[in-house]
Amino acid sequence: MANEAAAPGLSGGRNTIAHETSELLKLAGPVVMSRLGIMAMGLTDTLVVGRFSAQQLGFHALGWAPTVVVLMVALGLLMGVQVMTARAVGRGAPEETGAILRRGLVYAFWLGLAGAAICVLGGPAFLHASGLEPNLADGASRVMVIFALSLPASTLSVAGSSWMEGHGRPAPAMFIMWIANIINLALVLLLVPGSLGLPALGAMGAAWATFATRWIMAILTLLYIARLPQAREWGLFSKPKPDAVIEREQRRVGYGSAASNFFEVASFAGMNIVAGWVGALTVAGYSIILSVVSVAFMVPLGLATATAVLVGRAYGARDGAGVERAIYIGLSVTAVFGLITTAVIVLFPGAIAAAYSRDAAAIALTTPVLLLAAVFMAPDALQVVNAQALRARGDVWPPTFTHMLSYGVIQLPLGWWLAIPMGMGLSGIIWAIIIATYLSAGMLFIRFRMLGRRVP
Repeated sequence: MANEAAAPGLSGGRNTIAHETSELLKLAGPVVMSRLGIMAMGLTDTLVVGRFSAQQLGFHALGWAPTVVVLMVALGLLMGVQVMTARAVGRGAPEETGAILRRGLVYAFWLGLAGAAICVLGGPAFLHASGLEPNLADGASRVMVIFALSLPASTLSVAGSSWMEGHGRPAPAMFIMWIANIINLALVLLLVPGSLGLPALGAMGAAWATFATRWIMAILTLLYIARLPQAREWGLFSKPKPDAVIEREQRRVGYGSAASNFFEVASFAGMNIVAGWVGALTVAGYSIILSVVSVAFMVPLGLATATAVLVGRAYGARDGAGVERAIYIGLSVTAVFGLITTAVIVLFPGAIAAAYSRDAAAIALTTPVLLLAAVFMAPDALQVVNAQALRARGDVWPPTFTHMLSYGVIQLPLGWWLAIPMGMGLSGIIWAIIIATYLSAGMLFIRFRMLGRRVP
């Protein structure tokens, strides 16, 4: 029948595809809004600090960079919470998800504490040893220590929100995130410029605002979960029985995701150091571009989460055709968004740069390079969706090796070579990102096509 015909690679017919696309969008909508909330918080800090002082913006960017590497590694280690929850739901065993969350929360607390200790004890020495000007390293170190103290709150709230997303209930995390944004905005406007008689704290004020809002988010998230009607039914208040197989798989998914996050985020954050070697203005310019790209990236990151949930459910039900179909749908929707984002940046680069800074030199430097950055928006979106979908189907390590090659081996060294020895400055950094991103997206898609519908 005509209405049951399937497109190549999309078994299940048009009705099935339409239904699953609708399901993807319903899941992705709140997740995207939640991820945008994360970036809105960072964007608020960047805008307020940037308009207060270009120098303070440099302190903020460099202080944030080491902590975000540690944070993203920890968050990658927690991805097993979402994947294992979705798989349990897919095979009709939601009562197993309480144990998954309890293990995840303990893991999250210790990861956050370890990350904070690493940044507080070793971060300032790293920044001073990285070749930055002493004044820049001093200012960034003070900011970094404050960011580090909020890492345990971030890991706890992410474990909780990932568990809710695995259940297909992303809306509560979204509302909590935007409540936190309102609180953060009020605190940043008070602390950065020094309103209502308070001293002007600049970048340190933004860091303290982040500290407060992250702990508020963690408390609200855990309170919401504890008050769920199904809390006892799902085993949230029962000590989980030891299950070596599930525990090992939960950790395995996290190890692969954490390694990927490390190579990717460390490379992008390391570009801050390369930009710092070029000059303070280049740091400010790269910070603006990275913020723009990161804000746009939250939509594909949300789509990646929704795709991974659908893939995890199909994997749990041992539905190979459903796994393949979910990935194709996720990639198709993401490609459309990537093209729209590219068009927006191409049409309004000057307005976007001016929204971040009043400094004429920073705007002049950033505007043409934003046009260049638009080139990698679509493949960057596609590669994150593909990587998360592969992990959700149990293919943990190939995405990690892809990110290690693309971002660890190629992007960071190439960025340094183009920016400094070749004298290309900020443009050289962006060209390195373009090359690495296209390589990553291509390799991940080839891996997806190799696996097809295979489900162990």
